[in-house]
Amino acid sequence: GTMNRLYVIESTPSVTGGKADHRLPLRAGAVEDLARRLAFRIPGAATDKTVLTTMPGYENWIDAAARDLLSHRGSSIVIAGDQQPPVVHALALAMNYQLGNVGKTVLVTDPVAAQPVEQMASLRELVQAIDAETVQLLLILGGNPAFTAPVDLHFSDKLAKVGMRIHLGLYADETSLLCHWHVPEAHFLEAWSDARAFDGTVSLIQPMIAPLYEGKTAHEILAACLESPEQSSYDVVRAYWKTQHGDSDFERWWRKALHDGVVPATAFTPRTRVTVERIAMPPAVQPAPSEGELELVFRPDPAVFDGRFANNGWLQELPRPMTKLTWDNAAWMSPATAARLGVASEDVIEIRSQNRSLRAPVWVVPGHANDALTVHLGYGRERAGRVGNGVGFDANAIRTSDAPWIVRGVTVRKTGERYALATTQHHFSMENRGLVRESTLDGYRAEPHFVHEVEHEPPRDLTLYPPVSYPGHAWGMAIDLSACTGCNACVIACQAENNIPVIGKDQIARGRAMHWLRVDRYYEGDPANPRSYQQPVPCMHCENAPCEVVCPVNATVHSSEGLNEQVYNRCVGTKYCQNNCPYKVRRFNFYLYQDWTTESLKMARNPDVTVRSRGVMEKCTYCVQRISYARIQSQKEDRPIRDGEILTACQQVCPAEAIVFGDVNDPQSRVSQLKAEPRNYALLADLNTRPRTTYLASLRNPNSEVEGG
Repeated sequence: GTMNRLYVIESTPSVTGGKADHRLPLRAGAVEDLARRLAFRIPGAATDKTVLTTMPGYENWIDAAARDLLSHRGSSIVIAGDQQPPVVHALALAMNYQLGNVGKTVLVTDPVAAQPVEQMASLRELVQAIDAETVQLLLILGGNPAFTAPVDLHFSDKLAKVGMRIHLGLYADETSLLCHWHVPEAHFLEAWSDARAFDGTVSLIQPMIAPLYEGKTAHEILAACLESPEQSSYDVVRAYWKTQHGDSDFERWWRKALHDGVVPATAFTPRTRVTVERIAMPPAVQPAPSEGELELVFRPDPAVFDGRFANNGWLQELPRPMTKLTWDNAAWMSPATAARLGVASEDVIEIRSQNRSLRAPVWVVPGHANDALTVHLGYGRERAGRVGNGVGFDANAIRTSDAPWIVRGVTVRKTGERYALATTQHHFSMENRGLVRESTLDGYRAEPHFVHEVEHEPPRDLTLYPPVSYPGHAWGMAIDLSACTGCNACVIACQAENNIPVIGKDQIARGRAMHWLRVDRYYEGDPANPRSYQQPVPCMHCENAPCEVVCPVNATVHSSEGLNEQVYNRCVGTKYCQNNCPYKVRRFNFYLYQDWTTESLKMARNPDVTVRSRGVMEKCTYCVQRISYARIQSQKEDRPIRDGEILTACQQVCPAEAIVFGDVNDPQSRVSQLKAEPRNYALLADLNTRPRTTYLASLRNPNSEVEGG
């Protein structure tokens, strides 16, 4: 039927840009100028064209995007990124208003506070108050401003002027070191609280476990400051909502809100009448960047964010979506910029801005905007804990409060040094093998069976394997590459579910990643602006499994329901199966990666999954423990297993619902219906492995007016 269309303008390649039908790599400092030109093409959104500068090479792209927006009034949306300046957000709202999107794709509500707080201005105000010696006691509830505050505020130095400093935090971090008191904070999974969603809906947060280390919540600390030290977080949250609801039938209301997970009738009421005045374009705060002028872009890391998760080994070892780097950050730049500067990946450069500098290794990223560098925050921690200490470099060293996201006019010097980075993917070309298959929407309509033109699956009887029937269940999986964004949620879910160990940078660099599920990233087209693809690759559970015939101890076997199973007690570590797997989805634990003694780690493991010792092969099992649980439940209730009753860990967390698992013997199951679609294909089908995991080809919906532009 129909399909949406996505335009993305960005400096740093992202998973959103990777899914775009049209992606425009543009220096962050020039995004405001492009937004002005786009707004001028939407009648009524902006006035005064005289302040517009020329943007040669982009006019066709802007014109086509504007016409597309105008032809989809009321069903389009313009979104400004979090790091964009206020004028870009104002222009986005003005365009949405003139396109008739307000009240349809854009909902406007009144803010909770009468005057929203600008965080950076509030931090400056605190620093000024400390300088004026008007702050006698400073209570820091969570956060780590000694590490995350911009360098020009000198927050760490100023903190010493405060007479009494108290810090509540999960870790004894950089801020704790400078405080008189550090109060261990209860994790949010150990605490009662409440939260408000973007639409205003309130949820009550219930603890999953009692505090392991007698930590305190922010509610309890504030209650103690208000002379109610006996109140727990439960008492505080319950008392507040009792004042909001009243005494009448409160107990029943409270229990229902806890059961449902949301407080009814708390969503904000969208405003029915919204007026957005035309924006008379003010002159730009800064002129458009000149040719060859370098800019530096700061971004939160996709995994450790601003450093608050630096001590989480799962996140440190998680391959970043666009680079597949682990255990480090790097200075991203485009191939053209790297060539101009005479550097390559893993060369160490010195980036200098306003008499401040930092040293960082280079990572060349196709699709990055030219004359721009991107560095990610959250690294270079000194008190992050045993896992996060000393990992990467601290980008905050040159980040200032007046330019927290974009710095213009930086200089770069090649140091001649090298720094080894650990990545899980060294090759990003499919070599004409059709691993990821894609087409346009128009192409799919013209030829729905285009996926089978790449390679043909051999006849089912052309095999040395004896035929096997599966009269009961036959489990299988389908992954829709149109929906998958490569966000990595499935990788972390698989690690949590299956007790997969963290192995460290050295082992990752040796190619020994232990993730049972990986997400491959491929590029197609011009390295200056290629199309990128993300493909999750678990075990294929082949019916003609190449791993099974070569195992000398029968450790990898086939189940009666089509699962390729791994018997850990039999495995002696020959690795023949790994060598014979064309999909490279089997993992060997060369060392005893697991910590068997730390009590808290024992509690973190899934008791339904074996914790492996060293010397055995590991791999995806389709979460066989969940299959077994559903089978037992259905037998107890004397009924068949329902379609959708079994959710694999990767399927359960996928926000795009790109992964579907079920019984392929059931023609009415969702997985069977997906496998019956013309887009369905098997990976490396010409090998006749007959995998139970198949893919649905990716579709794009490009605008013919800008295709190739």
